[in-house]
Amino acid sequence: MLLIAVVAVRVSSRSGLPSLLLYLGIGVAIGQDGIFNVKFDNVELTQVIGYAALVVILAEGGLGAKWKEARPALPAAIALSTVGVGVSVGVTAAAAHYLVNLEWRQALIVGAVVSSTDAAAVFSVLRKVPLPSRVTGALEAESGFNDAPVVIMVVALSASGPVEHWYVLVGEIALELLIGVFVGLIVGWLGAFGLRHVALPASGLYPIAVMAIAVSAYAVGATVHGSGFLAVYIAAMVLGNSKLPHAPANRGFAEGLGWIAQIGMFVMLGLLVTPHELGDDFWPAVIVGLVLTAVARPLAVLISLLPFRIPWQEQALMSWAGLRGAVPIILATIPMVSDVEGSRRIFNIVFVLVVVYTLVQGPTLPWLAKALRLGNASEAADLGIESAPLERLRGHLLSVAIPQRSKMHGVEVGELRLPAGAAVTLVVRDQRSFVPLPSTVLHRGDELLVVTTDPVRDAAEKRLRAVAQGGKLAGWLGTSANTRNSNTNTGAGV
Repeated sequence: MLLIAVVAVRVSSRSGLPSLLLYLGIGVAIGQDGIFNVKFDNVELTQVIGYAALVVILAEGGLGAKWKEARPALPAAIALSTVGVGVSVGVTAAAAHYLVNLEWRQALIVGAVVSSTDAAAVFSVLRKVPLPSRVTGALEAESGFNDAPVVIMVVALSASGPVEHWYVLVGEIALELLIGVFVGLIVGWLGAFGLRHVALPASGLYPIAVMAIAVSAYAVGATVHGSGFLAVYIAAMVLGNSKLPHAPANRGFAEGLGWIAQIGMFVMLGLLVTPHELGDDFWPAVIVGLVLTAVARPLAVLISLLPFRIPWQEQALMSWAGLRGAVPIILATIPMVSDVEGSRRIFNIVFVLVVVYTLVQGPTLPWLAKALRLGNASEAADLGIESAPLERLRGHLLSVAIPQRSKMHGVEVGELRLPAGAAVTLVVRDQRSFVPLPSTVLHRGDELLVVTTDPVRDAAEKRLRAVAQGGKLAGWLGTSANTRNSNTNTGAGV
């Protein structure tokens, strides 16, 4: 199954379809109406494994989120995750009630379930279209934040007792979100502090420790009646943006776990669905999805982003980029576990809606981005730097990868102006390594080994990133590196 799923990723990358559809297809193909006629109807197990997979996926998303991109877009993302979710739930629920004849409770559950966006689905089809950082930051942060309020809302609506006052529910959501943020920040900061000051005996232990800390944030958040999902995302974001040893390896390990979580979760969801029961709910799902895509999501984006003066092109892309993925189908199991009347129909509507509108929106997202002229291929790419601590030598070895769009291309080693105590010791180019001179010109695709003493490690990395963003004149063009007055040491020796 894993090998077939890996091949499916290759197929999805060529076709532009999110891989989640292929995973769902695999589950349906081996399920009750499929090739092997595997009967699986354990909703409780599906929900438990789905929650666990979602924790891993959120941790992987947080570790990969770049704070410098997310920070400017954070207010907009918070607005989309709160006000936008409320608008989307209201409009979609009204459509489900008046157009599809669902009872209000069922309609509100459908509206809440499908109001959560999926980062993996969005960026799997936008990976080849470089977008302005404000757009990517807002979409990524929104997808990480909006899971939490939606989960709380669906659980409350699926509870046996009625929701007496809407403002009580809003207050509970706000309190749980605040607790989740606080827990995530504390656990993430403590974890990053510990990993920076405790030298583990093997490099392979760092990725395990990072994921364990992120998952612990979920456990702590849930224990103190906060939003565990928001806690794990915040903690992972703190860890991912801290200067941890072996950071690329940490992200690579988390990405692998994220893929396994997605594969297992979607195959199981495909097994859970009964295809011959979907016919009666196909057109209701299409109608609700059309209102969600054409009315609710654009209106939510418009109202949420009114204070931020974001150009209409970016708002249009954000409206169309509201892809649904893992979370809605997992959340659709909550009313089934709670034995809500009509819960099977809710699950079928959500399943069909996710599949149909992912098929429609996924392949057209890159085209829309280009049509709106939001592709930004000239934007400088961030620099990949991996740090390996040299405890006994009181130093650090930085592995620096120069990406294709980095402005470090064409800069001489001497023009890096690294602080005293830091030196470029080796350059790897076209599978050939050599010791550079101060006059050596750096090229795209080069990998550098930079040795720094412990006191100047942060200054050296900051200077390298400044040059990558601003070129050789970064210190005079407003890119802060705090190294202008430092003594230069760009020798080739160690």
